[in-house]
Amino acid sequence: MVRRVVCPGSFDPVTNGHLDIIGRTSRLYDEVVVAVLINIEKKSLFTVEERIDMLQAVTKEYGNVRVEKFHGLLVDFAKQQGIPTIVKGLRAVSDFDYELQMAQLNYRMSGVETLFMSTNPEYSFLSSSRLKEIARYGGDVSGLVPDLVLRLLVERLRG
Repeated sequence: MVRRVVCPGSFDPVTNGHLDIIGRTSRLYDEVVVAVLINIEKKSLFTVEERIDMLQAVTKEYGNVRVEKFHGLLVDFAKQQGIPTIVKGLRAVSDFDYELQMAQLNYRMSGVETLFMSTNPEYSFLSSSRLKEIARYGGDVSGLVPDLVLRLLVERLRG
């Protein structure tokens, strides 16, 4: 039996914190599906296709990671893909408060389990939205995102 898991997020853009969780998860499971959320209500810096391309490029070293897009309920996507487990990274207690309620609701709706992985302390402060804000004002975000993402981020924000 193949052990499959989904790592969901908006990944706008993918950070080294995201990659830490994806990489560690890829060592524990046979297949990791990185699910990129299509959220039409949120204005993203990068299109879904751009985010998928970035993720595919920066996860190519892992032979068991596949990148997909989804909209709607994550548990519906998981069920359609035959994935019984969601892995979520936790940075702080505030993440846990939100994610615990979501995990319990997801389990109640579908029986899909959620496992929490603590973030590497090196990235515990990192979020895509904060990173974009720093980069937008000319701050240095190198070392917080892969080099490819840094280049694309600077190009997008500074034209």
